[in-house]
Amino acid sequence: MILRQLPFSLALTAAFVLPAQAQSLVELYDAARSFDASYQSAKSLYEANLSKAEQARAGLLPSASFGLGVNRTNISSDTAAFDRGSYGNQSATLSASQPLYRPANTAAAEQGKRSAGIAQAQLQAADQDLIVRVSQAYFDVLASSDSLNFVKAQKSAVSEQLASAKRNFEVGTATITDTREAQARFDLVLAQEIAAENDLRVKKLALDQLTGKTGAAPKPLAVPVVIAPVTPNDVSPWVAQSEEMSPAVRQAQLGLEVAQLETQKAQAGHKPTLDLTGSYNVTQNNGSSGTALDYRTNVTQVGLSFNLPLFAGYATQNRIKETLSLEDKARSDVDAAKRGVAQATRAAYFGVESGLGQVKALEAAEASSQSALDATKLGYQVGVRINIDVLNAQTALFDTKAKLAKARYDVLLGGLKLRQANGSLKVDDLSAVNALLAK
Repeated sequence: MILRQLPFSLALTAAFVLPAQAQSLVELYDAARSFDASYQSAKSLYEANLSKAEQARAGLLPSASFGLGVNRTNISSDTAAFDRGSYGNQSATLSASQPLYRPANTAAAEQGKRSAGIAQAQLQAADQDLIVRVSQAYFDVLASSDSLNFVKAQKSAVSEQLASAKRNFEVGTATITDTREAQARFDLVLAQEIAAENDLRVKKLALDQLTGKTGAAPKPLAVPVVIAPVTPNDVSPWVAQSEEMSPAVRQAQLGLEVAQLETQKAQAGHKPTLDLTGSYNVTQNNGSSGTALDYRTNVTQVGLSFNLPLFAGYATQNRIKETLSLEDKARSDVDAAKRGVAQATRAAYFGVESGLGQVKALEAAEASSQSALDATKLGYQVGVRINIDVLNAQTALFDTKAKLAKARYDVLLGGLKLRQANGSLKVDDLSAVNALLAK
């Protein structure tokens, strides 16, 4: 549809060059996933948080150490009886401990698991954000390209009308006013073409920067464009689903669990700890202050280490009060996250519904505008319409075409944003959009 409105040479070039270069939405998303700095940063943070969560388990696992020692002593005296000379020893010690009862460490290990879940939710949110950003840039290029093509088509139509007005003026069937009106409209469309070309250039640069490709060329929508309605067609299931799938809600819920475990850690300040300890020491003595004989000693120790806190200056009691308040805060954060996600889901849903209605209305307006233009041209030819009527009808038609194209892209993007709002957006959702693109 667009190519028929372009000059023949440009249409021929697009027909043979663009298919070899054009990329689908999924292809550009895959490119952005390995290039986009924001997503790579989120991915690195996720991996760091996983390692940090594993560190929390260390408090429940045994620890061991190995030490070596060498020393040398020299005793000299002006009294022969006390002139001992040099002697020394070498020692090696292997020690280990295993926590048996440490409630604070147990709570910290559980916090590590929750932190890993938070990291997973953060990465999911970053991935969904990347999907929407790539789709936004993709459709921005298509919309800008459509606008430029419509402006060029309008310029061609206005140019024909200008030529017609000049011919009619030369033969005396029209006034100079028609020529000047057509010239003014042609100059306006020429300015719009320059602005549209610059806008397309900027949109392409944004897409290139996001995907890491040079000269990325999105595939246009296949004609005729058929956009499926929202399924389910009721906002309530979307909102209900958001409480289970939204990364923001999941982060808040895990944050509440972390806060509750922090209270358990604070309460553990009143509880005893018990550790199993053991060590093995080997010492090789090369004499000593009392003997010149070499001898070796082996010492093995196994024991239990028990510690019971008695008083810490009310620090533990105040720490418990602090964590309880933070727990209440986390609980309020969960409520705020649920309400915010529900509101965003409703707004996104009704936005898509409104967009679908606009598409239908603009499709009808496009047909009406085309009929009005045809009738106005016929009226101009028989003398019941003037030149400005034709120019206005042309402007209305191409403006409607541009708005219709933009409305379609907004609906497709709105569907992805709806799934992002309720947390169900996945890479597979791009396949449904890809099915609407030209093959």
